[in-house]
Amino acid sequence: MTRRTGTFHHGTIRRRITVSLSVILTAALCLGYAACDLYDVLPGVLTLKEVERTTITNPRTVLSASKAIKRLDSSIAVDATAAQRLIDEFAATEGIGGDYSIAIADAKGEVVAESGIDKARVPASTMKTLTAYAAATTLDMGSTLATEVYMEQKQDGTANLVLVGNGDMLLGAGNSYTAHVNGRAGLGTLASDTARALKQRGISKVTLSYDDSLFGDDRWPSGIADLDTEHLYYAPVSSMAVDGGRQWNGANPRNPDVFSDYPVLSMQPALDAAQTFRQRLEEQGITVQGDAEQGGAPAGTSPIAKVQSASLSEVMAFMLRHSDNTLAEEFGRLLAISEKTDNSPAGATRAVKKVLEQAGISTNGLRMMNCSGLAEESKVTVRTLLEVQQRNLTAGAGAAAAEGLSIVGFVGTAADRLDDASEAGLLRVKTGSLGDVTSMAGNVSRTRGGALTFAVIINDPNDMQSAREAINTFIAGLPKL
Repeated sequence: MTRRTGTFHHGTIRRRITVSLSVILTAALCLGYAACDLYDVLPGVLTLKEVERTTITNPRTVLSASKAIKRLDSSIAVDATAAQRLIDEFAATEGIGGDYSIAIADAKGEVVAESGIDKARVPASTMKTLTAYAAATTLDMGSTLATEVYMEQKQDGTANLVLVGNGDMLLGAGNSYTAHVNGRAGLGTLASDTARALKQRGISKVTLSYDDSLFGDDRWPSGIADLDTEHLYYAPVSSMAVDGGRQWNGANPRNPDVFSDYPVLSMQPALDAAQTFRQRLEEQGITVQGDAEQGGAPAGTSPIAKVQSASLSEVMAFMLRHSDNTLAEEFGRLLAISEKTDNSPAGATRAVKKVLEQAGISTNGLRMMNCSGLAEESKVTVRTLLEVQQRNLTAGAGAAAAEGLSIVGFVGTAADRLDDASEAGLLRVKTGSLGDVTSMAGNVSRTRGGALTFAVIINDPNDMQSAREAINTFIAGLPKL
């Protein structure tokens, strides 16, 4: 009896010890996993990383929805006499010279006042409105551009990675940042996902290639090289680039979507992106042997990691509001590929003209040296600019070309062109500027209801500052018509 009791007590103690140890071990494992999750060593919901949070500055002017947006009534007539008076006052401005064209049309596209409407002149960046409209009405503007990593396993046990770009020239150097257009897809995130896939396969050493074949060999549209000798306004269109090729050298803006400076641009943006990706990989503990060289993805394979750009509509808004020449040329190239007009700068301009003509927009006098307007030999009439803007009022599938325009007094290159504070937000425009050119085209919400479109080009003014101010005064009178 005593023996049995002792055996019973010993068994009970062993079970209690076993259960206790199991509980302690389970708790330790849970705490260990939680710690690894917290420090992002293992996957999970916990993290010590700062949460991305969009900050919105206080508005300068608050408008109720009923004042900011109304259903467009295209039947409300524009006062033709008042419109002509605006143009006459503009023409009388000292300093603008005589080489100008200007026009105003109602929401239906009927011209109500003009001067030199069919005279082709150098448009500068208002040429981008043609490219934007053609691309927005043809491409899938809700689509994104992937940057992918493919792996080729070699017989000696090593692996070669191929970084493949599909046109995202607004890659971020760090982690993907969903709050921004510029940097929506980050090479840091791509490297982290790639490193995870490699480690799962037991691979820690790789070689690296990059594929920059998307846009062929011809990356320089006519006229640009002559005007941009310091490489401030155009980086060669490429399959991928970090921040459009901008080389800030430590002076990066806090918000990658908002800046007004023109840093030197890279002349090898795809290679720079590959080198940045290499740095991010090595930070993840992957050894990259040798130099990054051009190559192609192995046939019949799927990417082991990829990141996606912002939508094309968001990229177009970025392009228009920053007047980004590189992205304008890229939209032309994407359009050329879509329209099969030849994957080249010349094919891009042909594609734009083709879409405009199919839409019934006048192309008389149109001479597109490139898709961005960065050429003194390009010519367009204000009639063409007007007709593009009239289509923008009812753009439908091409809404991105209208929604991306700079809003006078608020965002974009026209943020400082407001001449009447009460009209902030009523004018959506594209500005243009070259050495001897200042221009603007856009559409206007009128204070009496309805809308109108306008376009103005000044070539060779006697005084550039006076010419710009004359345009500011002119557009300030448009909402009141």
